Amino acid sequence: MTHKPFVLLVAMAGLLSTAPTLPPSPAAAQPAAKPPAPADPRAKAIADVVTANHILADQGVVDGFGHVSVRDPTDPNKFLMARSMAPELVTAADVLVHDLDGNTPAPASVKLYLERFIHGEIYRARPDVNAIVHCHAPSLIPFGVTGVALHPLYHMSAFLGAGVPVFDIRKATGGPTDLLVRTPDLGRALAKVLGPHPVALMRGHGAVVVGHDVQQAVFRSVYTELNAQLQTQAIALGKVVYLDPDEARKAEETMNGVMSRAWELWLRKVKDR
Repeated sequence: MTHKPFVLLVAMAGLLSTAPTLPPSPAAAQPAAKPPAPADPRAKAIADVVTANHILADQGVVDGFGHVSVRDPTDPNKFLMARSMAPELVTAADVLVHDLDGNTPAPASVKLYLERFIHGEIYRARPDVNAIVHCHAPSLIPFGVTGVALHPLYHMSAFLGAGVPVFDIRKATGGPTDLLVRTPDLGRALAKVLGPHPVALMRGHGAVVVGHDVQQAVFRSVYTELNAQLQTQAIALGKVVYLDPDEARKAEETMNGVMSRAWELWLRKVKDR
């Protein structure tokens, strides 16, 4: 019995399988996806300056005064910092490029922070530093004027384990001042006292805090201030047991690996500002 329809179907299938494949029409061809454009490193650094100002204001480390800077990722001999204004109000349009001598290309009518020399001279002396915070947090002031040293009280402030020096501007000038670091010479004197440490107190003034990046500088600023609060409370209660050097070293290593968790939380709190 001959199955002609079946034979015909098989033959047609063979012809289809051997037919040449036509290339897609130009209209159907899809263009190759372009790789994402590289992010502008200076633009990101400017955004970090804005964010750091807002976070530190939200956390109570700065108020109407204080300032934050980030080393310019496109030129290590420059840094990015806002014009003279309250930290919580800083926007990207307020951030200026400064050289290490404190000069900017901004018009003379633009007010600059008087203490911009803190930043320039520390960046000059510390190539490992890429972000700096200067604050006047009230909890820190007593530790700069009483001779009571600031020590790490808990793991979050373990970075204080190497010691916290105190800068006395009177010793740097040999006479009375308004306590502001308003010249390059005073900036260099402060940088010398800071040395390799992450934090230095400033007698009758505040503190300077540095970091390898802006997240670390902000983290250290927040937890230096909290440590000062806790230490004052602990001293009032009795004998205080501080972290020993080994504990501080191990805890700092751990916290360096997880500090982004805090940054993400703080960022969410200020993202709409």
